[in-house]
Amino acid sequence: MKRIQARFFAQASGNEPVRDWLKNLSKPDRQTVGEDIATAEFGRPVGMPVCRPLGHGLYEVRSDISDGRIARVIFSISGDTMILLHGFVKKSQKTPKPDLDLAMRRLKEIT
Repeated sequence: MKRIQARFFAQASGNEPVRDWLKNLSKPDRQTVGEDIATAEFGRPVGMPVCRPLGHGLYEVRSDISDGRIARVIFSISGDTMILLHGFVKKSQKTPKPDLDLAMRRLKEIT
């Protein structure tokens, strides 16, 4: 049984940026990210290597995808809901500030 339910953040326009980002990944990469999100849903709280707290109420799902790339989905928890705020393919060791800032802006839209 799921301990927490994942839900896509939706902009006022109805767009769901994380869903759109996932659709642009290859099917195997989409499946990997989806399985890692499901691991967080069923096993909350999940620690490393799947999830990691980022501070300020943000967490990340960490996925190793094709060609040695690393995908991240930044989310927040509200009650029993995991709100998927931002997804990206990581290009550096540290999570880029613009990606964190975007996730924080989206979080503020819903809180």
